[in-house]
Amino acid sequence: MDRINAMQAFARVVETGSFTKAADTLGMSKTSVTQLVQQLEARLRVRLLNRTTRKVNVTADGAAYYERVVRLLADIDDAETSLSSASAAPRGRLRVDVPSPLARLLLIPALPGFYARYPDIQLTLGASDRIVDIIEENVDCVVRGGEITDQSLVARHVADLKLGVYATPGYLQEVGRPVHPRQLEEGRQRTVSYLWFRTGKALPLVMQRGEERVEVQGRSLLTVDDGNAYLAAGLAGLGALWLPHYMARPHLASGELVALFEDWQMAPMPLYLAFPPNRHVSAKLRVFINWVVELMAEHAGP
Repeated sequence: MDRINAMQAFARVVETGSFTKAADTLGMSKTSVTQLVQQLEARLRVRLLNRTTRKVNVTADGAAYYERVVRLLADIDDAETSLSSASAAPRGRLRVDVPSPLARLLLIPALPGFYARYPDIQLTLGASDRIVDIIEENVDCVVRGGEITDQSLVARHVADLKLGVYATPGYLQEVGRPVHPRQLEEGRQRTVSYLWFRTGKALPLVMQRGEERVEVQGRSLLTVDDGNAYLAAGLAGLGALWLPHYMARPHLASGELVALFEDWQMAPMPLYLAFPPNRHVSAKLRVFINWVVELMAEHAGP
């Protein structure tokens, strides 16, 4: 029995709650994972997991052993990456998940520079606005806008995204240019609604000018749950929309979008990078985090 492989298999079963899911994330067969855990239990002479036809639960002994296994696996990774060659050239595969517009507009275009610095890191990049189960899907880290409400995650603040309200010149010519946010709920004005993945509700527009604060829902013909689709709907003239400035910037420069309510302010959207507390911050993850922080400092501001 390879004890390290057995420990890794056991840890993944605990984290995913399933032999099948653990096997998928490790790239092994379910039979191999089952055998490794059984061999580990036989060696320790302790039952680590309770198995039923529907679920797998860790025993009290298994929970205590899991905590020590996680630290041990982290120490092994540290020992390997502490070697000068490994430290100078972090290597291995990272699974990360980021919002689709961030991937399309900032991260992917900047990846050639990342690979020039770290040619031995392979990224599996999920680009979506959905909620990702970091543990179950074996994701190393996620980048998300808005406050991180899951207290089980370690979150690092990487940027504050400036927000604004925008519309196409064609749309404004059709319905008239609003001069006050409340006008988005009047006459022929329309908005495109974005379905916030955390609440399942459309995000309202909240703006402030001096002591005056308004919250506007607007009247929308279309609601979407993807940032790229949201931007495309606005560019198609389906209504006004509120965007992070990095998404609007190229379309402002080309004249495809016009900024509205420039004497009003919106609270910036915090951007976080989050990962599980029991997921060791390896050299490859650490350099990716630092690269994202650098990238957002360069591109996500006004």
